[in-house]
Amino acid sequence: MKIGNIEFKNGLFLAPMAGVADKAFRHMCKKHGAEGVVTEMISSKALVFRDKKTAALAAIDDFERPCALQLFGSEPDTMAQAALLSLAFCPDIIDVNMGCPVHKVVSSGDGSALMKNPSLAYDILKSIVDAVNGKVPVTVKIRCGFDSAHINAPEIASLAEKAGVSAIFVHGRTREQMYAPPCDLETIKRVKQSVSVPVVGNGDIYTPQDARHMLEFTGCDGIMVGRGALGNTYIFAQIKAFLEKGEMLPQQTPQEKFEDICEHMQLLLEDKGEMTAAAECRKHLAWYIKGIRGAAALRDEINRTEDIGKTLKLVKAAMTES
Repeated sequence: MKIGNIEFKNGLFLAPMAGVADKAFRHMCKKHGAEGVVTEMISSKALVFRDKKTAALAAIDDFERPCALQLFGSEPDTMAQAALLSLAFCPDIIDVNMGCPVHKVVSSGDGSALMKNPSLAYDILKSIVDAVNGKVPVTVKIRCGFDSAHINAPEIASLAEKAGVSAIFVHGRTREQMYAPPCDLETIKRVKQSVSVPVVGNGDIYTPQDARHMLEFTGCDGIMVGRGALGNTYIFAQIKAFLEKGEMLPQQTPQEKFEDICEHMQLLLEDKGEMTAAAECRKHLAWYIKGIRGAAALRDEINRTEDIGKTLKLVKAAMTES
């Protein structure tokens, strides 16, 4: 599949998870075969007002490319301004968030709240496409709808294509459903049938078989992995091997996984410094150690340890024993 002039062989994308898909995590997913990654969502207003923290969120390094910069907001003019300002960070794609279900975002009329207002959604996308004027492709991430009574993803997708977007990412749940019920593949299929631009399906992809089922059932052009990559960035290598060769790669050995953990923690340290990295590493380590013997007790120890070096020794000992 292609987005603009960018070729994605298997259409394997990492989802833009706020507070998770930072530069270090994106690096690990790219290492294992993610073909496209997306920044954490960035406030259009914060970008326009030159917020310093926002600049750090928007930073992209060469190893991540192609990487999309994701914007959220609900004012067409502000979103257009932010899109132009975001070009300073040299994104390969600008993605528009119309899927975030978090109350703080939705209550401001942003994220998945835009699913309730198709005309505003169109105006936002058209203003961004016009503003960047072909410098980079524009994509959009949507949900099936806002709630079960308003499943309007195909309508929003058609408007997005009319506005000039180059691809559409669809999470197969409504905002009301958040992340709990099974993914609605039927609606993703309807979105794919309603537009001619590439469509990427997102939701409940935890195994290579899940990825193939998404592709075969919906006819979509690619898949986007979110929670399935937490503590398992290797999933992209497994999906790639399965789609290309029908091959099931074995799970990583404890040593291979520990090497990934060390690399991930080092990247966090380099990017965010000791204090922030020490705090942020805990959630990632909790995902990495899930399923090993004594994981609950180890999590408690990790949460009481301030030094990353000591934390890694604890993890190595536990993984060696399991």
